[in-house]
Amino acid sequence: MKFVIKGPFKENVYNLIREVGYRFQGKNEERKELSFIRSLGGSDYSRFHLYLKVNSEINEIIFNLHLDQKRPIYKGVPAHSAEYESEIVKNEAERIKQTLKNYIFK
Repeated sequence: MKFVIKGPFKENVYNLIREVGYRFQGKNEERKELSFIRSLGGSDYSRFHLYLKVNSEINEIIFNLHLDQKRPIYKGVPAHSAEYESEIVKNEAERIKQTLKNYIFK
């Protein structure tokens, strides 16, 4: 599920995403994306996976959210079972939007 939140923001992107319960996973320089995850329970899967692109010129963050259901089957291959538009993903996107409203300069 893709969505955009426009700033300007009171915090940097790492602090913002930490506020909604995600932890930094890595950076893809080629795609200019940051990767964050939030586990649903004690294990690594099921988990929300969030890719972010930050456009600081126009003060916006582009979110790409999905729910990883299970670990990739083949070593070295990123394919996995994921939900992109389910009700749980929509609810998580709304939770993120509502929380980050408090971090936008008015």
